Amino acid sequence: MSEALQTFRMLEGSGPLILSIPHAGTGLPDFIKEKLTDHALSLPDTDWRVDRLYGFLADFGIPTLIATQSRMVVDLNRPPDGADLYPSEHRPGLVPLTSFEGERLYGPGQEPGEGEIGERVANYWQPYHRQLSALLEAAKKQHGYAILWDAHSIRSRVPALFDGKLPHLNWGTNDGASAHPKLAKTLHQLAQADGKYSSVIDGRFKGGYITRNYGNPDAGVHAIQLEMSFEAYLDEEKNELDAERLAGLLPLLRTLVEAARIFNPKT
Repeated sequence: MSEALQTFRMLEGSGPLILSIPHAGTGLPDFIKEKLTDHALSLPDTDWRVDRLYGFLADFGIPTLIATQSRMVVDLNRPPDGADLYPSEHRPGLVPLTSFEGERLYGPGQEPGEGEIGERVANYWQPYHRQLSALLEAAKKQHGYAILWDAHSIRSRVPALFDGKLPHLNWGTNDGASAHPKLAKTLHQLAQADGKYSSVIDGRFKGGYITRNYGNPDAGVHAIQLEMSFEAYLDEEKNELDAERLAGLLPLLRTLVEAARIFNPKT
């Protein structure tokens, strides 16, 4: 497999909990990079440092799938047919042509056509989802159920998407359809008990394609998305981890992951 097609890296592990990190990748194959605007080359809308934020997962032995390529190559959290998950809003699609703020990502006449989009789906989208499906099936086979945690982050203020400042922790369960209701409630209550971070269930973010597609409690898969505000762990000006903020957040994040790891929807 060429470097351009190394679409993900995986942390090995076992147990019913699977972590997916689809938007922290920064890779840009040359054939795409040469078509992009300067703004696009700054990698807007990346879930900065989320893979490093969850670096402690190895301590728990939790299987983790981490995308290596930028969401500008193809968005792993969108349907492969390009169907719009958010028809009433401006949101970048399967292969984004504009950023969250509406700025163009491609030079004039450089936007990918249907054929190229299909190739990106085949070469980048499908491998990630094949592996994610395999991990979930393996967990179900061993434990009788699987818990999928889809990890995301976003700037605390994105006027084009929401008013004001985003809560620190935004849990998404597709309005309760993707997971046992006690899972989100347990995590939300733990966050509230910590007292330092605002938390909401199915507020501004309810989960994207990964949560909605794989979350099927009747079939034994309970999927939840965590959209975390950059303010909780980053220097938002530099998009770098902030040591002081990490010191406050990591103990809680470990507690939340451990609670998801031991959560049993059958009890």
